[in-house]
Amino acid sequence: MFRPAAARTVRNIFAAHSCSALRLQTRVCFARTMSSASTHPSLKIVSTSNAPAAIGPYSQAISAGNLLFCSGCIPIDPATGEIVQGIEAQATQALKNLAAVVEAGGSELGKVVKCTVFLKDMNDFAVVNGIYEKAFGSHKPARSAVEVARLPKDVLVEVEAIASLE
Repeated sequence: MFRPAAARTVRNIFAAHSCSALRLQTRVCFARTMSSASTHPSLKIVSTSNAPAAIGPYSQAISAGNLLFCSGCIPIDPATGEIVQGIEAQATQALKNLAAVVEAGGSELGKVVKCTVFLKDMNDFAVVNGIYEKAFGSHKPARSAVEVARLPKDVLVEVEAIASLE
């Protein structure tokens, strides 16, 4: 019976190694290759003090070609470092932080192509949607809104975006 080379290779790997050994080998290989990564010269890292600093190993945004990819913005007041309270205040602050990152990247809210809104509780959708509509005015980017089990720092809302630089 003919089997494609890839299928024979996978079968041979499993025959030669136990699953646990294969998983260990994969983890070691992944750790070794990922530790030497650096930002490619074609990408530009965006950072601004007008929005909270990244709270992990990521950038506030990265531009690639004519697009700006913004990380999720949560409702931390950049002046105080504190999370604002209440869904209205959190949605407003998250969108202010997003606007600051978008502008620091050389774009504007009117050039946002796609947003993703992460909500702790979908019952807050109508309130967040109203604040979102005020922030974007007549501009209506493509958007997804999803309820999630948990967000960083236990906030109620997070917003990420992709914007055009043209």
